[in-house]
Amino acid sequence: VGDRAQIRPEGRPFKVRDSMCMLKEEGNKHFQAGDIDKAIECYTKAIKVCQDKKVLAVIYRNRSACYLKKENYVNAASDATKAIDVDAKDIKALYRRCQALEKLGKLDMAFKDVQRCATLEPKNKAFLETLRRLGAEIQSKLKTTFSTDSRVQNMFDILFDEESEKDKKEKAANNLIVLSREDAGAERIFQNNGVTLLLNMIETGKPEMILAAVRTLSGMCTGHKARVSHGACKVKLSEIALAACNLFQCINDSLTGGDTREYGKEADLVMDPSKDLKTILLSLLEMVASKKVSGHGRDQALNLLSKNVPRKEKKEMDHSKSLFTIDHGLKKILKVCGQVPELPDQLPLTENTQLIASVLLNKLYDDLKCDPERNNFRDICDEYIKYVHETFNMDKTIHAINCISGLLQGPFDVGNALVGRQGIMEMMVALCGSEREVDQMVAVEALIHASSKMSRASFIITNGVSLLKDIYKKTKNEKIKIRALVGLCKLGSAGGDDYSLRQFAEGSTEKLAKQCRKWLCNPQIDTKTRKWAIEGLAYLTNDADVKDDFVDDEPAMQAMFELAKSRDKTILYAVACILVNCTNSYEKKEILPELVQLAKFSKQHVPEQHPKDKKDFVDKRVKRLLKAGVTSALVVMVKAENIILTDQTKEMLARVFLALSEDPRDRGTIVAQGGGKALIPLALEGTEAGKVKASHVIAKIAAISNPEIAFPGERVYEVIRPLVNLLHTDREGMQNYEALRGLTNLAGFSEKLRVKIVKEKALSEIENYMFEENEQIRLAATECMCNLVTCKEVQDRYLEDGNDKLKLLVLLCGEDDDKLQIAAAGALAMITAAQKKLCTKMTLVTSQWLEILQRLCLHSNVQVQHRGLVIVYNMLNSDNSDLAKKLIESELLEILSVVGRAEDNPKRQEAIDAARTCLVKAMDLGLIKPFASPS
Repeated sequence: VGDRAQIRPEGRPFKVRDSMCMLKEEGNKHFQAGDIDKAIECYTKAIKVCQDKKVLAVIYRNRSACYLKKENYVNAASDATKAIDVDAKDIKALYRRCQALEKLGKLDMAFKDVQRCATLEPKNKAFLETLRRLGAEIQSKLKTTFSTDSRVQNMFDILFDEESEKDKKEKAANNLIVLSREDAGAERIFQNNGVTLLLNMIETGKPEMILAAVRTLSGMCTGHKARVSHGACKVKLSEIALAACNLFQCINDSLTGGDTREYGKEADLVMDPSKDLKTILLSLLEMVASKKVSGHGRDQALNLLSKNVPRKEKKEMDHSKSLFTIDHGLKKILKVCGQVPELPDQLPLTENTQLIASVLLNKLYDDLKCDPERNNFRDICDEYIKYVHETFNMDKTIHAINCISGLLQGPFDVGNALVGRQGIMEMMVALCGSEREVDQMVAVEALIHASSKMSRASFIITNGVSLLKDIYKKTKNEKIKIRALVGLCKLGSAGGDDYSLRQFAEGSTEKLAKQCRKWLCNPQIDTKTRKWAIEGLAYLTNDADVKDDFVDDEPAMQAMFELAKSRDKTILYAVACILVNCTNSYEKKEILPELVQLAKFSKQHVPEQHPKDKKDFVDKRVKRLLKAGVTSALVVMVKAENIILTDQTKEMLARVFLALSEDPRDRGTIVAQGGGKALIPLALEGTEAGKVKASHVIAKIAAISNPEIAFPGERVYEVIRPLVNLLHTDREGMQNYEALRGLTNLAGFSEKLRVKIVKEKALSEIENYMFEENEQIRLAATECMCNLVTCKEVQDRYLEDGNDKLKLLVLLCGEDDDKLQIAAAGALAMITAAQKKLCTKMTLVTSQWLEILQRLCLHSNVQVQHRGLVIVYNMLNSDNSDLAKKLIESELLEILSVVGRAEDNPKRQEAIDAARTCLVKAMDLGLIKPFASPS
């Protein structure tokens, strides 16, 4: 760079030539100064006005060097090429293009350029070394490529050879999968007709061949749009289970940009992935309703739809995938919800399938933006139920009722509207009296889900309770008996925790709960039936008597915790409900006494609290739950799949954790059983209320625990963001306070944590709380800042002009609160030790600085006094002789002398030593002299 060319003035105006020369020279100067961006800007402007080809080639060559510095290798190669087009022997341009091409992975082209350079200058050592190195790299790459090609072909030959041994086939399949996960290997498989051969493997119908093929395709498609579009996503995956779903996810991430990793040296360009995305959605929807798909495969398909179709954030505008799924697949999802495993010719399902389908329906409905879209959703559901219900086939009617149950567990408003249709509720009640057990079972379940609304519960209490009681008494089928019991439980708890709205006679709910606990503790009953016992308790524990009886029954609690840890995750919501009820951690509306009096006067209903719902009883229940091991159960529940662990369930778990952590003495138990780790995902995902409550628990634990133990490994860095989120002004004062205490503890632990706190933009929030009127919050914020001031970024903020940060710290040292003075003076002592400029600045921000400093040095609290004396020493040591002189000429000298001459005292030794150090420093500066010894 800085190459000059002879500029000929002929043929163009002087002003243009002069401007171009100035721009070129300016660009050279910027390049030599290291300001590459400005150099590029100057060269670009010069190119626009330059009309001389030779000079233009020089400028392009110079700009190529700039792009090399910026690691923009595509532009560097392009500019060098433009220079070479003018002069094929331009050795600098040739070498720069060689460097750029090498970085782009085009070794053969780079080799040709450096070979040309070596021909032009045979003795140039740099050219000869680059030529040797590139030659070796090309040979190595060719060797690898040819070796990979032969290996790929050999693997396919072994897989398709019927006579090959089983071990050899397994090894070949595994090698193919491993190879496909490397970019070079995946490309070789793709180039060697790999997609066609993999499709042939799938068509063999052999499970091991299908699995290997699908896993290989997953590796090939990960992060690569071109391979996806060239045929990999055309595989008919409706007959393949878990591995196929992983392939779908890889393809979807590649097409939508969900996979942000970089693959290869050049990006593959696919103009419009929407067609391929629709193909994926249609294949998944086909898989949902196909009889050929296993229950686990169906779960995976529903999970994929739930994960990839609804918008992640409501602020995203595009929800076309949800609309497409509703139009082309809503009825297929409803079909899954309506399956009754006890009937013949049903789809294969797992214990979780229908709940996953309900959650997907809820997510799709929530993703809709306007009433016409929601009306369309309801109309499709209504049309499906109407069509199935009006076929006059009992099995179809049962299917329709079960489908409504699925909707009631998902988009409740849609299900509730369908229940309100003429004849549906009556049909449910009538089916309870059917002779077929399957009819009774489905009808009772539907009644349970439908009675969530008080109006429905009242209808069923009037019309269905006697039927449920008859079913419970007469049936010998345990599955139906327990469902009938749960129906009675739900109706008995319709008044919630309002003691005055008990639906049944005194003692009835306790009897129902006792029977539920009996079933729950019976290991002879299958898991699905015992799950219904938990459902019953979820309703009945609204009653405080039932809560107390349940926590006194340790075997029942242990049985529930064990079921919560089992494979059947449909139970999580019910377990969470029981725990929320037992800990009284549900949302409570504040009732003003004035409004109660007004309601009584106007003869309106006033909710009454059960005597056993008072704080003392709640605290005892929390202690019993902790003793029974509730934390370990909660930790396992948090690890469940996201589709099953809904945002509402996460919020309830966060509420339970908050109730368990109220007593600081119990927080160690929570940490010991893994509660700290489990809280992090709850604080990062879910409803806003749930995230806030989980963050609050983290704050409580972080404030008093060793971070290394509470949040082991890298998890401790994930804790910062939830705590910073609690600092927002719209949070409660207690949440602000606990978050500040948690951050204080973390900031005192390591420099990396302090840097992380700064990066999360917590400083401005902490500084704001240092102005807070609430004394506790102001103290917590100042203590937090005290632990942060050792961080360089924080010190830089105090060095900036035009703010009152340092002034506030000095003024806080003058407050009457000892703890606040300790924190503020500690921060001031550390920051003035680290940044000497702040010692001078401190005297300029407020005229009270000397008075405050003297008060600190005379303080009766030794910790405050010690910090004040350290500040004095820092000021003496600040290289500002005028400031040191001013200190010694003030009353501070007398204070230092009094404190320094004091007898050694272990309780005040730190302050005494600090005063003596200040006096020694003053002597070193020549500001005072020691007393002369008497002759």
